[in-house]
Amino acid sequence: MNLELVKNILYIVYAIICVILIILTLVQKSEQEAGASQAITGSSSNSNFYDKNKGRTSEGLQKRWTIILGVIFVILTVVISILTLA
Repeated sequence: MNLELVKNILYIVYAIICVILIILTLVQKSEQEAGASQAITGSSSNSNFYDKNKGRTSEGLQKRWTIILGVIFVILTVVISILTLA
């Protein structure tokens, strides 16, 4: 295969991953703690069934895919920069 063809394929995959990563990041809920309301209600982290099984929910799946695509994004950035210098 030609090096230019490989670069072009990587650019296309890179752009697709960028768009998906942006969408996944924007769709996710904020993970800020409630603070005062949490103190009033008496709930603590990892104390209920939902918190213990959060990785199995759609939110957990979104977070997992965001991390996976983020790692792929970084790896592709390094690979594309190396191929550009070559």
